[in-house]
Amino acid sequence: MTAPSTAPAPPSRGGRWIQQWDPEDETFWKETGEKVARRNLLFSVLSEHIGFSIWTMWSVLVLFMGPEYGLTPADKFLLTSMVTLVGAVVRVPYTFAVAIFGGRNWTIVSAALLLVPTVAAFTVMEPGTSFNTFLLVGLLAGIGGGNFASSMTNINAFFPLRKKGWALGLNAGGGNIGVPVLQLAGLAVIGASGGPRVLLGIYIPFIVVAAVLAALFMDNIENVKNDTGAAKDAAKDAHTWIMSFLYIGTFGSFIGYSFAFGQVLTNQFGRTPLEAAYVTFIGPLLGSLIRPFGGWLADKYGGAKITLYNYVGMGVATAVLIAASMEKSLALFTVAFVVLFVLTGLGNGSTYKMIPGIFQTKAVAKGLEGEAAAAYGRRLSGASMGLIGAVGALGGVGINLAFRQSFLSYGSGTGAFVAFLAFYAACFVVTWAVYLRRSASRSQATSSASEAKPQLSYAEV
Repeated sequence: MTAPSTAPAPPSRGGRWIQQWDPEDETFWKETGEKVARRNLLFSVLSEHIGFSIWTMWSVLVLFMGPEYGLTPADKFLLTSMVTLVGAVVRVPYTFAVAIFGGRNWTIVSAALLLVPTVAAFTVMEPGTSFNTFLLVGLLAGIGGGNFASSMTNINAFFPLRKKGWALGLNAGGGNIGVPVLQLAGLAVIGASGGPRVLLGIYIPFIVVAAVLAALFMDNIENVKNDTGAAKDAAKDAHTWIMSFLYIGTFGSFIGYSFAFGQVLTNQFGRTPLEAAYVTFIGPLLGSLIRPFGGWLADKYGGAKITLYNYVGMGVATAVLIAASMEKSLALFTVAFVVLFVLTGLGNGSTYKMIPGIFQTKAVAKGLEGEAAAAYGRRLSGASMGLIGAVGALGGVGINLAFRQSFLSYGSGTGAFVAFLAFYAACFVVTWAVYLRRSASRSQATSSASEAKPQLSYAEV
């Protein structure tokens, strides 16, 4: 059976199902595939963008919650930690959902589900509400974090390997930018002396619009459906867990700092909610915008190399944060934090580009060629992305819990930053040891190695 190369892939049945899809076929890609893939990317970004906004809305809502709410700084860090935790955990079933229901169908459902935490928060957001109630409603917001996993798994199937770094970076960056957009909206509401319910009310119609547009303009891919076994296979592969560890360092940092930045400024430097809101959006905004550039750099120079150098930068920025925290220099602290945000975004793009490259390399090493190799890579990389995204998001939980403990123990975030610096050093070592050291040693191997079965080399992934 040959893939179509001159006409659009026909729907196999109702509900916008594409029966055949071969983005690696250049003729098909130029004449049909690219247009369809870009359309699905656009509306995937919209849904994921709003999902990120709803997931991280408590990073702004806690700024509205003054003394009249009766919450301590430790309470607020615990609240945002639990929201992050749910967002990480639901990424696993959201990844399976694409294979079970189809990418378009699940985008509709996952977008519509965002109404639940938004309306619930709108209902309870007032002084006198118990902390346990806020915690329960905050947990509901975690479902917004799942949209990332299903969106990335879905979009991964639409694009050829040579375009995945850019496409996945754009998809994720467009979603990540939901964080600063929400924070900017919160700044506008606070500046206009509005309450938290105003902010929540703004998002309700946008959620409805995202679900409707997904229904009208997105597609399902037939050969992605019913392959739930791919996630089991991905879970058995060591690289899934190695990349999860590295993604904790990049995305875990991004989402964790997004939740915590405003609280650190208010608790450690005495900023008012409005003063904190003026700067908290800058880091997530720049980190989101640069994520596609990180993917592009990885496409051009290799994701492993970009990721390695990026961890060096993250370590340096964190060391500056420690110094600024100890010297109580707000200006230096803010600049260093923004730089660290930028580096997390760059690393998010480069690490996610590595994933399809790793499994494509393994396919070639197995002796697979052409579409067979591409299909193997798409299958496992798409499944692994959800698992990696879930574990990576747990880094956000760790960051908020580390800040909570640091403030309880030392009255500042300095202790937490020391722990983060040590973790980035570990990520650097793992990246070099697993994905770059082997390539260097293999270049010194004898020519007889070429007679053996194909060897794995990840330096260019």
